[in-house]
Amino acid sequence: MSASRRSGTTDELGPDEPERDGPQGPDGPEESGGSDLLAALLDGMDAALCAFDADGVVTHWNREAERILGWTAAEAVGRHGFAGWAVRSADAEDVQARLMSVMHAPGRQVHEFALVTKDGGRVLVRTQSAAVRGPEGKPAGVYCAFSEVHAQIDLERSIALSEALFEDASWGVVLVDADLRPAVVNAHAARALGIGRTSALGRPLGELLAQGVEELESALTHVLAEGAPPAPAEMWVTVRTPEGEKRRCWRSGFVRLASPLAEEPVPLGVGWLFQDVTEAKLGEQEAALLRFRANQLHRAARAAAECEDPAEAATVHLDFALAGFADHALLDRVAGAPRAEGDDAVPVRLVRLAATPAGAPGPSLLSGAAGLPLRYEEGHPALSCVERAGSVRADAGSVPAERAREWALARQWPEDAVHALCAVLRCRGRTLGVVTFLRGVGRSRFERVDAVYAEDVAVRIAAALDLAEAVRERPGE
Repeated sequence: MSASRRSGTTDELGPDEPERDGPQGPDGPEESGGSDLLAALLDGMDAALCAFDADGVVTHWNREAERILGWTAAEAVGRHGFAGWAVRSADAEDVQARLMSVMHAPGRQVHEFALVTKDGGRVLVRTQSAAVRGPEGKPAGVYCAFSEVHAQIDLERSIALSEALFEDASWGVVLVDADLRPAVVNAHAARALGIGRTSALGRPLGELLAQGVEELESALTHVLAEGAPPAPAEMWVTVRTPEGEKRRCWRSGFVRLASPLAEEPVPLGVGWLFQDVTEAKLGEQEAALLRFRANQLHRAARAAAECEDPAEAATVHLDFALAGFADHALLDRVAGAPRAEGDDAVPVRLVRLAATPAGAPGPSLLSGAAGLPLRYEEGHPALSCVERAGSVRADAGSVPAERAREWALARQWPEDAVHALCAVLRCRGRTLGVVTFLRGVGRSRFERVDAVYAEDVAVRIAAALDLAEAVRERPGE
């Protein structure tokens, strides 16, 4: 009997065979070392394993089999089949026949059995069995690997989930290695990144994204060090596409991946799952902006109603509109009488009525008491606004800072202005003037939604100025 059989743990696969003399005899170190290695390999397996000789006698029983059923190797090795100890008597014959039938069948067979534990409980196991061939190729026994069915099902579910995530998931899934480079990319993520699934592998994230890389890499580094965050994070990134760069918002979740084979968790990388929520976020931002602006209009109307001077009420509307909307505001009225329909032949002249301080933030200041016309050159956006009786937008464009400064000063605007929006002041079918909103270099250009808001403000300012004119025409009041 070999050393492994003497220990009651394991033996060479197959039925008992004569001891093979090594170079140093039957008890030499070579034979003993081989048995010890085989025992260590079998006991280190994650699956339970047992083996039978041609007569159905148990020849091998590893530690995982002992863990699942409670029977030690000393108690299992040498028994004939499972009858009377590892299966119920009523099932023993059927189980034994199904296990041993693989000796005369090609390949492996998979079965499910209910085995009996040492403490009398029952465990449903899934087995994979195959024949053991002797030196001449004849069946000499059977080996059987088994595991608890729920553990096998959990494994199959994990594998199925992994395959589904990387094939059919409706959100992006990227496995990032410890060097922060994509190791696996699913089809959805590849489309979102605008690159092929294999083309993205092993490349730095900076080559895949034009902007937002620093925030993403910081999140991945944190997950590697600290673990998954408690909630998804929304990240704005810029993706390179054949049509150009596009800014997208990805709601991202992260999980740290650790090797299940190591005694201590060894980080393999990070699982990054994301979903494009750009349209929803833009809708939320637009709704929040509309609520804020509607609230500003409401507050401005309440404050203006308390002003005795209608001209002061006009500046109140201007100040409330400026918050979060622009950096500067200018209020110009038409010189002389308001401009009515059919006055296109008369040159437009404007007089500054109020303006926000150019140097520091503060309330709008009334000016223009002298009534001197502004030196606006032909084609100035404010003049075009009055002539067209509609809003006009203007931008300095992508030019150096000095050129942008010259552009603003040439139009008699504060030198830091690079974006302008002019809205006409109309009341009772007449043009009273124009209000100009200006933004600096750190802000975006005015869009159509901004023009709509500016027009709402202009309507209220125009009504206040029209009231101020009517009050001046009644000196007795």
